[in-house]
Amino acid sequence: MASLQLTSSAFASGERIPDEYGYRTRNVNPPLSVSGVPDGTASLALVVDDPDAVEPAGKVWDHWIVWNVGPETTDIPEDWTPTEAVEGENSYGERGYGGPNPPDREHTYRFRLYALDADLDLAAGATKADLERAIEGHVVEETVLEGTYAP
Repeated sequence: MASLQLTSSAFASGERIPDEYGYRTRNVNPPLSVSGVPDGTASLALVVDDPDAVEPAGKVWDHWIVWNVGPETTDIPEDWTPTEAVEGENSYGERGYGGPNPPDREHTYRFRLYALDADLDLAAGATKADLERAIEGHVVEETVLEGTYAP
């Protein structure tokens, strides 16, 4: 039985995220590959955040919140504009992807993928807190890809 996995051709887990994906450069999402989606998955959700931002920003910084991604999805291309999936509001106050932009030192970024047993009834622009409430009790499996980024 394959387990849920999220990988990127741009960086290996635990390695440095290339500069081009940063907020002050190209500010586009890196390419992502999804595999091992469990049977019974109705949709996928993706959260990209920066737990190292708590000290400089006073909170975990949310970079990308996406839900209702089709369970058949195997590739999320670079600079993806979802047509069926829905994007939430990141900590920049923008909808969509907002790249790494650490103010002080190297930070570790989490790309967390959730396999859900339901589609979510959330309006575009919802926050990570809204998503976390909505997925409660619906997570079939989850995985994380981590990458680092320095100013």
